Amino acid sequence: MNDRKKERNAAGKKRRIEQLKLNAWCWLFMALAVGFYILFQGYPILCSIQYSLLDWSGMTSDAAFVGLANYRELLKDELFWNAFVNSFKYMLMIVPLELAVSLFLAYMLNDERLRARSAYRTMYFIPVITTASVVGIIMIFILGVQGPVNHALTAVHILEEPLNFLGNAKYALPTLVVISLWKDCGTYMIYWLAGLQGVSKDVYEAATIDGANRRQTFFHVVLPLIAPTGGIIAILCAINSLKVFDMIKTMTEGGPYYATDVIATYVYRNAFSSEIGMPRLGYASAAALFFGAAVIVIGLGLNAVKSRLSKIV
Repeated sequence: MNDRKKERNAAGKKRRIEQLKLNAWCWLFMALAVGFYILFQGYPILCSIQYSLLDWSGMTSDAAFVGLANYRELLKDELFWNAFVNSFKYMLMIVPLELAVSLFLAYMLNDERLRARSAYRTMYFIPVITTASVVGIIMIFILGVQGPVNHALTAVHILEEPLNFLGNAKYALPTLVVISLWKDCGTYMIYWLAGLQGVSKDVYEAATIDGANRRQTFFHVVLPLIAPTGGIIAILCAINSLKVFDMIKTMTEGGPYYATDVIATYVYRNAFSSEIGMPRLGYASAAALFFGAAVIVIGLGLNAVKSRLSKIV
């Protein structure tokens, strides 16, 4: 009896040692990535927290500690709340469109009967690898008053006179949404393709045998199966949309009349731009952290929705 107990203890000790060795190897391989994350993400975040408590331009050595004064000022800053609302307005406009369009493209391009589907996938993905600033500069020309879009629309009498898409406060943000949709849709198409390719062919065959057409198969069979994947894509899409900067900075710089101003352009303008006078790095850090906290809350909420969808499926 004692011999068996000793054998079990020895076996348990051996398993624990092997598990510790495995964990040690895992941490060893992760050490470089964790180190870079702490250096380039963790440390700047800690610095931002410190700066948010200071009245500091970032260009002098006379930083004054002001506590939560920057945060109190934010609550009264109309331009901050305008950028805050615009950020979420942009998210609410772009996320459903990106999810729907990218899913449609992925479902079409996942059909094995489609000829040259690899070429189509490449074509739809090319805008993703194009530099956003280059896209912005080109789109300024294309959508300008004298650009080809206005020329074509006036030529077929859809517009009576040229429309300044980016210079009109009413149309500027929707225009940016459409351009961003074209630019980023390929990324989410790839994610959807990964989810769709995880659905067994037997599922499609069973649906066909039961008499379901392609539309019915998608909505009643495939979509419920890829819903958890869709939850992850929605979270990524929402968070990425709240971080938008380069496209807006290049095309409108937050104008006209702050109609396209989002938190990223607001923070940039306060922290680095000289157009408002002396930069306010401390105030900009407070704005970034305040918005970051809001994004975390949104992310947690979306993750809860994703978890519920996973349980339903």
